[in-house]
Amino acid sequence: NSVDCCARICHSPTAWGMQQTFGMGAATNSTDDIYHADLFLVIGANPTTAHPVTGAKIKQQVMKGKKLIVLDPVTTELANLANYHIKLRPGTNVAVLNMMLHFIVKAKLYNADFIRDRTEGFEKFIKEIERQDVDQLAKVAGVDKQLVKEAAIAYATAGNSMEFHGLGVTEHEQGSKTVMLIADLAMITGNIGRKGVGVNPLRGQNNVQGAADMGCQPHQGAGYFNVADEKVQQYYSEKYGVTHPTKPGLKIPQMFDAAINKELKGVWIIGEDIVQTDPNSAHVIEAMESLEFLVVQEIFMSETAKLATVVLPGTTFLEKDGTFVDYTFTPMPKSDLELVPESSRVLVRAQIGKGVSARKLLAFYQFKGEMFTGLYVVKGGEAGFDDAEVKRWFEAASLMATRLETKY
Repeated sequence: NSVDCCARICHSPTAWGMQQTFGMGAATNSTDDIYHADLFLVIGANPTTAHPVTGAKIKQQVMKGKKLIVLDPVTTELANLANYHIKLRPGTNVAVLNMMLHFIVKAKLYNADFIRDRTEGFEKFIKEIERQDVDQLAKVAGVDKQLVKEAAIAYATAGNSMEFHGLGVTEHEQGSKTVMLIADLAMITGNIGRKGVGVNPLRGQNNVQGAADMGCQPHQGAGYFNVADEKVQQYYSEKYGVTHPTKPGLKIPQMFDAAINKELKGVWIIGEDIVQTDPNSAHVIEAMESLEFLVVQEIFMSETAKLATVVLPGTTFLEKDGTFVDYTFTPMPKSDLELVPESSRVLVRAQIGKGVSARKLLAFYQFKGEMFTGLYVVKGGEAGFDDAEVKRWFEAASLMATRLETKY
């Protein structure tokens, strides 16, 4: 089961942190919700450069008068427009977020009704937050305590506050904990579960969300189930009709080490130039040269392809059929009900008739030819969500789908 992809490398802290807090490792809201937000909180991201469509939407709304908080050591284009630019020291996201939570709690600006009805563990949480020494935290982060306080109050008192974060959050040792604190910030203020709010990671490529959803990682299968769990192994084996791996495989860095130690003999790389993009290129090259057999499937002769035993042709997204999934679980252009085999459309329409939106359903589907596979099937789709575990999973995932109206 040594299968891995760049989705786990860049945003695995987001996936893990959001799974711990929300039950699902994806954005809670659509980018369309930007138009419904009153305030934006951007942490460790430069969306006008790295995610220009989303960045342009945020910039337009800020220029129209919506408020903006930026947590970033760098003065980005959005930081220049921000009402509050908290220029923290690199690696101190946890300190600043704890400060914001502390100020919100002290001012009693948390949403007591939402906390009572929709969250758990608040009593323990508030005790820890209240005992934080904000002066010491401000010193650690190198920030103005008053500025952080004003930003925290602005976030808590805006009608709809929407958060976005990037690799400036995740690529730190405390990345997962930072994501959990961002989720805490949204939950204690009730900024989750409706339009114009939420916690929204900015992913790095156009289908990394879909890759992770479908189990392209060594420790989890489709739907983020733990492959080491015997019950999950039996479930996957039953659904897929093949014997499923019984233990997690190697992650990409572990593959490098195993190759150098002659414990791994062959690797097949599809569409990823690891020599150029992974840290410590010399180490990566040594690993690739230590393999007995290296297959690289690419659309051009990359630096990694130059080291390959065999180079196979790849295809771009414009040259093939299938489904893209963006960071909100929303299928992209090539996803449509017409791609579903007729035998399965009946099931889809039956669920829509029960009040489940087609967008929610399609967000969990991956279609390939005449096969109807993917998260919905793996999660017990044929049973009509009768299984209690599937019901809980689906209810949590419902937060991820905000467009309830579709043409179907």
